[in-house]
Amino acid sequence: MASDLHSDASRALEQLLSYCRSHEWAGYDPYDALNSPLAALPLLNTRIGRLALTQVLKRSPINVRPLFLVPKTRNAKALALFLSAVVKRSGANASMGEARALVDLLAASRSPGTAFWCWGYSFPWQTRTVLVPRQAPNLVCTTFAAHALLDAYERFGERRLLQMAVSSADYLLQELFWSDGASAGFTYPLRSYRSNIHNAHFLGAALLCRVFRLTGDARFLAPALATARWSAGQQREDGSWPYGSEPAHQWIDNFHTGYNLCALHSISRDLGTMEFDVRVRRGLRFYLDHFFTDDGAPKYFHDRTYPIDIHCVAQSIITLVLLQDLAADALPTAREVAAWAIRHMWDRGGFFYYRVLRSTVIKTPYMRWSEAWMVLALATFLAEPAAQRTLDAQTAS
Repeated sequence: MASDLHSDASRALEQLLSYCRSHEWAGYDPYDALNSPLAALPLLNTRIGRLALTQVLKRSPINVRPLFLVPKTRNAKALALFLSAVVKRSGANASMGEARALVDLLAASRSPGTAFWCWGYSFPWQTRTVLVPRQAPNLVCTTFAAHALLDAYERFGERRLLQMAVSSADYLLQELFWSDGASAGFTYPLRSYRSNIHNAHFLGAALLCRVFRLTGDARFLAPALATARWSAGQQREDGSWPYGSEPAHQWIDNFHTGYNLCALHSISRDLGTMEFDVRVRRGLRFYLDHFFTDDGAPKYFHDRTYPIDIHCVAQSIITLVLLQDLAADALPTAREVAAWAIRHMWDRGGFFYYRVLRSTVIKTPYMRWSEAWMVLALATFLAEPAAQRTLDAQTAS
């Protein structure tokens, strides 16, 4: 059974990469509705209109974007995920060449008008309160891009990759970091928008800690620890974190919880500290106990089954593989999630579906949200030593 899963996962990864290459890493996104020229119409060019248009396209069981003239785009965060995945499997010269090509595409996608290496999304997006312009730099895109560059740097040793990531860390430190004495964090989604969103805080702190480890530059350390300690302290007694500290941010979801756990685990590794161990273990226990059905389907929210979202599939696999040493059931659950996704969300056209709902499946392929995340998840799963031993044995036979 395990060997069949690893074989299926390997085959899915190769077909998925082939699909993404054939589309030149470009595609649609659940939140790209405002790339439509129709979004400029007076009826839609309001906060409510933009939110409504985004939700209509995002929730439609069929992909109506061509009718709305929404173009396919390359997304910087997707490129970063592809780069991290390709680096994980870059034993062959061809993979090394592909990684370097993705670095070039990522560099070409940087946000304009700033001296820092930073990135934003390839579409404008309307939050509940602010409109974020296309390519406006933000913490989440920038941290994933910088980590991908550091993955490539640690694999290939090219100094320019480290220099780009250090510039990204400087962007976080000089443009986004704030502290009022009682708390500390990073602004998100815009430089001017201060809110306590825990996954953004942890992601930013983790990048600064990794840059500190690789450079020894101590100016990154104190802001990173101040931020991580504050959001770590907001963990609830049951091990969960709400999305943020504001009243409207009190939901608990799968992939942001996964971000929190992976970021805290990364901070602990890079600093060689046990400071956050109890919180990571408590959070992982909550994650395992609340986000998975008996047959391995990952839930979006901790208290209800649907929707089952491919981003949650991917982040679940990544989180449970990376933290497998902290809970005996982590890796078996990762295997169950991977098997469930291949059975229920894989299309023979070479891509993964977006969402399984109670009564239907949204099969639209989304390059960033679905495909890039699953490329990284499968690459992470197959890089796990037990999985690699199985694949090596299959190859030898």
